[in-house]
Amino acid sequence: MANAKVIQAKQDAVDVVAAKLRESVSTVVADYRGLNVSQVTELRKQLREAGVEFQVLKNTLLRRATAAAELTELDEVLTGPTAVAFSADDAVAPAKILNDFAKKNDALKLKGAVVEGRVIGESEIKALAELPSREGLLSMLLSVLQAPVRNFALAVKAVAEKEDQSA
Repeated sequence: MANAKVIQAKQDAVDVVAAKLRESVSTVVADYRGLNVSQVTELRKQLREAGVEFQVLKNTLLRRATAAAELTELDEVLTGPTAVAFSADDAVAPAKILNDFAKKNDALKLKGAVVEGRVIGESEIKALAELPSREGLLSMLLSVLQAPVRNFALAVKAVAEKEDQSA
């Protein structure tokens, strides 16, 4: 018979992971088998700098957490060594960092993800990773919004210069 304290500690761990799954805007699951310590350290550093939490978790703990968070579609990818990247702020950051790292290190394999409560597969993770960052998208939007104003200002300036030349 298991000790009540041990059972409670495991349940608390499941509750913490389930809360992270619910609160994260993006959670990416990867297989890290084959990465050496220095590679994992570099990956953790990149993720930490982007504000992404990276943990290696047991699949049974993750399955219980996905059940508690009502994300059981993710269970099918929970095989083998599993590392999970949680991001509470940026939906693209974990996918982008892990995808870029996987391109350089064949040992890292993307398994699946949860983005804003929706479970997605490896191909969708890669498509998400190819999107520009939030700042890049905002910059593109700003330039699109500025274009008509800039063109109008140039037209007014051209008309003013033309009138100055004719006068």
